[in-house]
Amino acid sequence: MDYQQIIDKYYPEANRLRDILITHSTLVMKRAVLVCECHPELQLNRQFLIEAAMLHDIGIFRCHAPGIACFGTEPYICHGRIGAEILRSEGYPQHARVCERHTGAGLTKQEIIAQHLPLPHEDFLPETLEEQVICYADKFYSKSHPTDEKPLAAVEATMARFGADSLQRFRAWDARFS
Repeated sequence: MDYQQIIDKYYPEANRLRDILITHSTLVMKRAVLVCECHPELQLNRQFLIEAAMLHDIGIFRCHAPGIACFGTEPYICHGRIGAEILRSEGYPQHARVCERHTGAGLTKQEIIAQHLPLPHEDFLPETLEEQVICYADKFYSKSHPTDEKPLAAVEATMARFGADSLQRFRAWDARFS
């Protein structure tokens, strides 16, 4: 797969949103690859990590988040599902799973219902190690400040706002992947 070709297809113009997407995705990818290199015992698929990390936020252009130059109409929380639809239409169902499962520390059906999120009432939890690593790596980088790495305490504070279960999932990944 040529992830750059897919990015170019959906982000053809040189603009702030494309720059944010590529900067953020590259940092997430580098962190995911570092986990791969530091943990050979996990037998992670390095090439898949690179591709999926670079494409995990491909759906943001259809969302409304003006602070990061997204001027679409969909709620930002839907960017993972949108990205999954895009990648399934491109013939990459495994990469699509990363898109739809990377929000927060994953989302459970109960969290979606309780928070009245505009998502299907089903679990969107990272299941494979690669899905977990990309979700984990993503938490250290914000598209609002794309070149800054968040310290662990800040990531944990964000995860705690999503609930005890999200924080627990993140901490388990940190123990395994750091």
